[in-house]
Amino acid sequence: MNKADLIKHIVEVADVSQSEATKIYDTFISGIVNTLKSEEKVMLSGLGTLSVTKLAARKGRNPKTGEEIEIAARNKVKFSASKDLKDAVN
Repeated sequence: MNKADLIKHIVEVADVSQSEATKIYDTFISGIVNTLKSEEKVMLSGLGTLSVTKLAARKGRNPKTGEEIEIAARNKVKFSASKDLKDAVN
């Protein structure tokens, strides 16, 4: 399912217009992104939890040349599926 499919689903289920469904989707996504930017968790009941974890800088190797390189520190988004979601797909 992609963005267009999800918006179409919102239109059908919630009985709203295409533009309203797009606004709902965009608002939902921006809320999640803004919460993660502030390094808070996003807990979606029945789906799971999104959180930000920090990855430290580390050394790596260029696989082509074998040269050692420095990989910069960064943030990573982590998703942990809820028990309900795990049960639904198994």
